[in-house]
Amino acid sequence: MAITVSKPVPVASPAADGGADQHRSHSLPALMLGAVGIVYGDIGTSPLYAMKETFVGAHPLAVDPVHIFGVISLVFWSLMLVVTAKYVFVAMRADNKGEGGSFALLALISRTLGEKRWTAALVTLGVLATALFYGDAMITPAISVLSAVEGLAVVNQGFAPLVVPIAIVILIGLFFVQSYGTARVGLLFGPVVLVYFAALAALGIANIIDQPQILGALSPHHALAFFLYDPRLAFLAMGSVFLAVTGAETLYADMGHFGRRPIALSWLTLVYPCLMLNYMGQGALLLGHPETATNPFFYMAPEWARLPMVLIATAATIIASQAVISGAFSVTHQAVQLGFLPRLHTKHTSARAAGQIYIPAVNWTLLVMVLLLVIGFKESTALAAAYGISVSGTMLITTAMLAVLIFQVWRWNRWLSCLVIGLFAVVDAIFFASNVTKILDGGWFPLCVAAVIFTVLTTWATGRALMRKRLAADALPLAVFTKSAKSVHRVKGTAVFLSTSADSVPSALLHNLKHNQVLHERVLILNVKVEDVPHVAPEKRLEIHPAESGFFRVILHYGFMEEVDVPADLARITQCGAPFSMMNTSFFLGRQKLVATREEAGMALWRERLFAWMMKNSESAMEFFKLPTNRVIELGSQLRI
Repeated sequence: MAITVSKPVPVASPAADGGADQHRSHSLPALMLGAVGIVYGDIGTSPLYAMKETFVGAHPLAVDPVHIFGVISLVFWSLMLVVTAKYVFVAMRADNKGEGGSFALLALISRTLGEKRWTAALVTLGVLATALFYGDAMITPAISVLSAVEGLAVVNQGFAPLVVPIAIVILIGLFFVQSYGTARVGLLFGPVVLVYFAALAALGIANIIDQPQILGALSPHHALAFFLYDPRLAFLAMGSVFLAVTGAETLYADMGHFGRRPIALSWLTLVYPCLMLNYMGQGALLLGHPETATNPFFYMAPEWARLPMVLIATAATIIASQAVISGAFSVTHQAVQLGFLPRLHTKHTSARAAGQIYIPAVNWTLLVMVLLLVIGFKESTALAAAYGISVSGTMLITTAMLAVLIFQVWRWNRWLSCLVIGLFAVVDAIFFASNVTKILDGGWFPLCVAAVIFTVLTTWATGRALMRKRLAADALPLAVFTKSAKSVHRVKGTAVFLSTSADSVPSALLHNLKHNQVLHERVLILNVKVEDVPHVAPEKRLEIHPAESGFFRVILHYGFMEEVDVPADLARITQCGAPFSMMNTSFFLGRQKLVATREEAGMALWRERLFAWMMKNSESAMEFFKLPTNRVIELGSQLRI
């Protein structure tokens, strides 16, 4: 019998073009338009609140030429260094089979370098970056929608009491439509955000014409003059200036959707120029009208255009929030596949787009937290103090991981590597240190969220490792079992036993034999293995090893971005005798009841109980692996951890 065994999954080249191959069916302009709608919604809405918070936020600045020119210069060079240099020119080269983000970068480094003494520290950084992301995912919808709706108070002060209720209604509606998917609505994202960016540029140009000297703010000497004038206040202001670059990390995280080139070109030719025109327009307005510092974005528009601008800005913030919510679903899916979270019920909302998913538990948790933020903080100025620390922490971690990649994997020239990483590290460290000063003003919130998420992620990963260790200690090698099973009575059909290891006998098989005292004619020991690449080619999905007495070891390989479908992939097997028929196949699952105890050397007792609770409430393996409900048998056992 001919058996095909899959070859090792190949390592992606670090210089690959962001997964360009998977986007060849789309034209470059179409991909750029899609990138404008999805990738740049977050950073594109920063002009709504960044300048305002700099001058009237937690550490207000005097609205005078020194500070105005200094802030505009800091915004321009921050966007240049953080977004253009770090993310567009460096980070987006670090694609894992076309995918980006903390988990993808971590998997790329781990796969390339293997086990090193500092691997555990690297994994911890990757998990911490993911935990910080969830804090950002909660604050972004709240501050974005609030800042847009606050424009109504500029149109007419009588609308001020309605700002919070309107923002709540918009956010509730946004989260309630998630279960229907965004494939159709998503077609409008690009054009709507394009109109928004055009409005940003138009408002900026109209105000620059009145104060053309603001163009001189692009010179770095104004940023330096600001620091020399008042070093302490300039340092504190960096926490507000940082709001202009929040959203930069989505360029890397969403790279798999559009490819590196469309995202980079969209930034360099459209988004960056429009943002800077708007920031300079706000600076020009402040030069002539310092009293408009309370909301310079909307005061830039003439009175007749303010209400339409509120509507356009609100639409843009809804799109930015949608991108963050979708990102939370995607990150959660990756965490489940890579073993950092228990199985969660996931609904695929598009038959054509595998990335269009909906996770109810994540959706409703985010909604509750976002509403609490809006009700608790009530205005974007108060929320701005909480915003930034999680994003700046994530960026600092990304720089640390890029340092490992550049020095250990790409092996750039040492002096060039030190210069690049040193520059990124200094900029990120200044931003992070400045944001740390806002902890008591609201920055504690994302840190608390990150601490909870980090505890959950690490508890699940550690608990799974302990559980597998306990199971492996009691496991019987498959080769030994098959020799002793020759005398057992066999019945017709196929039995599939899911196992954490393809080399040992799963407990469900032993329990079945103990109670029923029979074996099926064909027995598959099935191991589902998630690789550290986003996608596995179909021809590399199956790995089959025959054993004695009608036993087969089968390994199914999946990427961490893929959906697991065991029956569909088993139906493709032609090397194990007759074709598979689900009506003649039984799936046996082992369900362990975990018992937390002080006696075993594992985790702290409270973490063991947390792990047991997560295990109990996780989605069943039957649903997660898409097994036919009428062909599944579960056999339980107790396991002490």
